[in-house]
Amino acid sequence: MPDKINVAIVGLGFGAEFIPIYQAHPHANMYAICQRTKSRLDEVGDAFGIEKRYTDFEELIADPNVDAVHINSPIHLHAPQSIAALKAGKHVASTVPMATTVEECRQIVEAQQASGKKYMMAETVIYSREFLYVKELYTTGKLGRIQYLRATHQQEMLGWPGYWEGLPPMHYATHVVSPCLALAGKDAESVTCFGSGRIQEHLIPKYNSPFAIETAHIKMHDSDLVAEVMRSLFNTARQYRESFDVYGSKMSFEWPLIEHAAPVVHIGEKPRHVDVLDYAHLLPEPIQKFTTGGVYGGEKQHLSFIQGSGHGGSHPHLAHEFLMSIIEDRDPFPNARQSANWTCVGILAHESALRGGETINLPDFTLSK
Repeated sequence: MPDKINVAIVGLGFGAEFIPIYQAHPHANMYAICQRTKSRLDEVGDAFGIEKRYTDFEELIADPNVDAVHINSPIHLHAPQSIAALKAGKHVASTVPMATTVEECRQIVEAQQASGKKYMMAETVIYSREFLYVKELYTTGKLGRIQYLRATHQQEMLGWPGYWEGLPPMHYATHVVSPCLALAGKDAESVTCFGSGRIQEHLIPKYNSPFAIETAHIKMHDSDLVAEVMRSLFNTARQYRESFDVYGSKMSFEWPLIEHAAPVVHIGEKPRHVDVLDYAHLLPEPIQKFTTGGVYGGEKQHLSFIQGSGHGGSHPHLAHEFLMSIIEDRDPFPNARQSANWTCVGILAHESALRGGETINLPDFTLSK
């Protein structure tokens, strides 16, 4: 395998946050950027000194020098662009969600298998400092046996691009599904979901989804564990919260109720606040600084970075995992199948809610054999 991977970033809103990470990574060459709006393309290209620039995605993936694409385009483009890039022989990392339908997830899994290239859904939560802290508690035995997992993601999406308006809450559920399944090391087997409340009438027609909140229970495959996840996007009064709680036989971890407060661990029945450590030491030294700060700083930071508290320092971990999966010729985490399982949970949870809480099984192509 090559020692340096030529990376192209597609979409320069949130995507621009990753440019200096790839520029500093010892195994990456930040080769090209792609953005439909030429003024934005040139603004970012000039700011970061990137010469190779594309306004057309098809031209980008036709470039034989591109080894890997990191897709940060609008949600409805994730699947078609991932499939096209895999068929063009490129490795793919895509921001969440993987796709918007079960069939699109299937097509990405099949395209990845046919191409032999890597596919990774760039899920921020499972590389956040909070998740890495809890994972360490679990792998060292301090949590004991996991008994239950719970996650919530509440966010007001007013003012975001128009395609967000009225989006079913569970269609953007990977931030709550992923920590539960990743920590347990299990696939989702089935999901049962209920919708609650009602959003403003003018928001409903775009996706024919009335629910203000959707709450799901996930039954895990080959396990006695169930996880509970909750999601809201509109007309629900709540400070931004992207959280997960883990209840173990020896120790439990609970996310703080308000931003910037300390989380709580319970050892037996005794609670105590804890300071979650940064996990930059897991990364190559040149990109360690990116766990504690955004690319631009101040008002120029992307809204998702500001609202999401910097995504828990996950960005350099995501880039590093993607690159090293290529360098080491191994599956990234999550791979295409796992990404499909996590994404299909949300898609099918919304279907369950529309059917009044009917239990729906995950498709076989998303389960480990």
